[in-house]
Amino acid sequence: MTDKNEKISEEIERQDAENAIAALTDQAACPPDKKNHKAGFVNIVGNPNVGKSTLMNDLVGERVSIITSKAQTTRHRITGIVNTPDYQIVFSDTPGVLKPNYKLQESMLSYAQGALTDADILLYVTDVVEDLTKNADFLSRVAKEQIPVLLVINKIDLLKTNSDLEAIVSRWKEMLPNAEVFPLSAKEHFNVPNLMARIVELLPPSPPYFGKDALTDKPARFFVTEIIREKILTSYDKEVPYSVEVIVEKFDESENSIHIMATIFVERDSQKGIIIGKGGSMLKKVGTEARKDIEKFFDKRVYLELFVKVEPNWRNRENKLKAFGYIE
Repeated sequence: MTDKNEKISEEIERQDAENAIAALTDQAACPPDKKNHKAGFVNIVGNPNVGKSTLMNDLVGERVSIITSKAQTTRHRITGIVNTPDYQIVFSDTPGVLKPNYKLQESMLSYAQGALTDADILLYVTDVVEDLTKNADFLSRVAKEQIPVLLVINKIDLLKTNSDLEAIVSRWKEMLPNAEVFPLSAKEHFNVPNLMARIVELLPPSPPYFGKDALTDKPARFFVTEIIREKILTSYDKEVPYSVEVIVEKFDESENSIHIMATIFVERDSQKGIIIGKGGSMLKKVGTEARKDIEKFFDKRVYLELFVKVEPNWRNRENKLKAFGYIE
């Protein structure tokens, strides 16, 4: 019996040693100052042209979403990540809610709808001139959310009196009674810090979801296409910018420079002519403006080549939408 008891005693000591090592390993993986770390997904939704991308860039502190005065600028769900030693916020900028007229817009709407299902905190963005009844079905879904909803009333710098703002806030409280209201101006950075502070308060305890040096989950090529597309949106009128898609064919990066070849796809030959312009003048203008912003983004010298191709009716062709990254 003595030998058996000694073996049992040895086994207990061995298990205690293993448990002690495991405990030390856990402490190393989660140091005391990291035990209270917070992290969460904050999704930004709302109708087109209310300033979602401007707000996203202000919250992140970097220009990760393109901004123009045109509606439907954002086509993808774009992630921007804010890191501090104590928390990580994963912001998502989504396309504006709309009634789709073609398959591309169906994909864009799916990004906005998906944002309601995987958020820890929801930012519903409106502005001081928007019709409250616009896209009422989507708004009713937001009203039923069980997660914290922060109602952002943007562009208050356009209002003349406080009573105007009070009336707008009152109407929105009827629409979203459970939401916390944050009147602000993303363009002027007014009241954005208070919104950010509240987001941090609401974050759930969690380890970070991405590396602490991450700014986004998108690859470098994605931001090149977005910068080029932004220049097209601001350089051309009417339907042409909405018929455009940009694909980076080549991205060769060295220590000091990047060589980029990108193709601009349009739906009709007439649009190709407009994009190129007389003697190539418009394409050269877009390329010059895009190159300057790409150089700022990557902090490197950039050599940019642009080409234009016709891809008929690509916005309604599922195979092309898959190729362009809108459908998985």
